[in-house]
Amino acid sequence: MARTEPGPSEDDQAADDQAADDQAVSRASRWNTDDLATARKGVAVGLAAAAYGISYGALAVAAGLDVWQTCVMSLLMFTGGSQFALVGVIATGGVAAGPAAIASAAILGIRNGIYGIRVAPIIGAGRWRRFAAAWVTIDESSAVATSQPTLRSQRLGFWVTALSVFIGWNLTSLLGALIGNALGDVRVYGLDAAAAAAFLGLLWPRLRQLQTIAVAAAAAVIAAATTPVLIPGLPVLVAGIVAVIVGGFNWFGSPSPQLDPPGIPT
Repeated sequence: MARTEPGPSEDDQAADDQAADDQAVSRASRWNTDDLATARKGVAVGLAAAAYGISYGALAVAAGLDVWQTCVMSLLMFTGGSQFALVGVIATGGVAAGPAAIASAAILGIRNGIYGIRVAPIIGAGRWRRFAAAWVTIDESSAVATSQPTLRSQRLGFWVTALSVFIGWNLTSLLGALIGNALGDVRVYGLDAAAAAAFLGLLWPRLRQLQTIAVAAAAAVIAAATTPVLIPGLPVLVAGIVAVIVGGFNWFGSPSPQLDPPGIPT
């Protein structure tokens, strides 16, 4: 007659169940902690980027845009560097410099399309999801997303950062436009120089490699040399073309491109 082995007791089974529950809770806590860390980083980057929106809003109104035009530009264009470029050219050249302003903004916005290639695998499939992601693919969302270790945290980092920057930038753009509208001529307060200062703030954290320094130096020299002889807006375009040429040959840099550092509102 075969002898049956005694099965686990109820106490042993309960202990095993409790251990499994503890492991599940531990895994959930670990994911929650990682998620919170990623979300905090995204929100922090969003707040840092949004701070520049006040300056943009005030400058846009000073350049002749209405409050609603300023806000629509932030809503639809949503790329700080291009917005500053457009407003800066219009401020110096007026409506006549509109084509040059649009061209300058477009040149600065090309990089967002390049970022889209890198973040597309993170976003995943879905027409509307990709459409929304294309709208908010900027330096900040791309940098935070690609710096995360897992696909889950990359996707979370992208959307949290994108929403934080999008909401914050649009709110501060409105606030800056209202402040600028109330102040009147912002040149009295020195805010007409804020665009140049903002561009310098955008550029400075990127001057970490010889290639980047070479591109910036070449563009700056060309812009300074052509400003006295060309109409407003054209020096920016000429400098941009020179920057593309110098950057394209990559004479002083490594072959591996890197994203811009997070926290820079471009």
